[in-house]
Amino acid sequence: MLARLGYQMARSPVLPRFAQDLGAGPELAGLIIGASTITGVIFKLPAGALSDLLGRRRMMLLGCFFFAGPPLLYPLVGDPLALLLLRFVHGLATAIFSPVAAAAVAALAERGRGEKLGWFASASDAGGTVGPLLGGLVLFWTASYPATYLLVGLLGLPPLFLVLRLPPDPPASPRAPGGPSRWAQFRDGILEVASSPAVLIASGLEAAMYVGYGAFLGYFPLYASQIGINDALIGLIIGVQLATTMLAKPLSGRLSDRIGRKPMILVGLFLVAGSLPVIPQIRAPLLLALLSAILGLGVAIVTPSTTALVADLVRAGRMGSAMGVFGTIWDSGEAAGPVLAGILVARAGYGVAFGAIAAGLGLVALLFALAVPDPERAAVREA
Repeated sequence: MLARLGYQMARSPVLPRFAQDLGAGPELAGLIIGASTITGVIFKLPAGALSDLLGRRRMMLLGCFFFAGPPLLYPLVGDPLALLLLRFVHGLATAIFSPVAAAAVAALAERGRGEKLGWFASASDAGGTVGPLLGGLVLFWTASYPATYLLVGLLGLPPLFLVLRLPPDPPASPRAPGGPSRWAQFRDGILEVASSPAVLIASGLEAAMYVGYGAFLGYFPLYASQIGINDALIGLIIGVQLATTMLAKPLSGRLSDRIGRKPMILVGLFLVAGSLPVIPQIRAPLLLALLSAILGLGVAIVTPSTTALVADLVRAGRMGSAMGVFGTIWDSGEAAGPVLAGILVARAGYGVAFGAIAAGLGLVALLFALAVPDPERAAVREA
């Protein structure tokens, strides 16, 4: 929660304003905003796999360094290209920390894994919700980008101290004579996880859901403004979705522990895919808020269940690699959502765009239902 709070404080609404004031045009500003996600796509997989070899605590400490260090460089930035480069570097914070922390939580216990991951995701969402509010307030009060980003760096220190309180990583097993090298173990961990069709499909499903979610977050404000809804109501409608998602994740994770991952994931996808194409057909703010809550509930049902499912599908020694693969594919979907939605909206309008994305979600759900087993159900049958 603390790490995400500071990290999101550095993004919206401060970053777009900073990029614009440095002279970045719309295209370059968009690249600056998305740069940290691109870093996640590249580095989450190797970071997760390295945590299987080097230990979770060591890798989380490295991630915390990037939460606290790069923000101190923002006051030195004087042009858009330097800001772009710094955003790539700052993106290493979540690229390293997020998959490793998720692997650490998933490894705490096999029983109740969904609920634990639900609480973990809700805590991250809480930080991600408060961060932009705090960033906007600090920028308003100080009218200073350097002061805002220095505070972001200070907020990166508490996560560092908390990780230091974790138990030390167990000593690495000595390499057996003639055994595989560290590099070979790193490579084999990635290949073992990445060659699992079930892991790839489950991860792709999460990415597909985030294409829809990213389309909603990116283009609902534009649609709502176009039909005459004021900014305050737009923020409230989106806030309903964020609150529903944050509050429902622990409960949905707990239900996935009891009734299985697959049923929960399919129900969540149905809610997301069912609400998306209806949104551009509605003009009443109250009904839009209800649809926003339904979409948020769908996201809350899917996310902890897919994370727990991926953890269930791999052996304990590959948990970091699994979360790295999962995070890389997830970030790809999150990055692609606004881009795909923008192309479809420009060419065919909101209704066709949201409907096409929902149809894609339905196809992914069908593939998932047919191709991915539920480990808990399989274990019951074997017993």
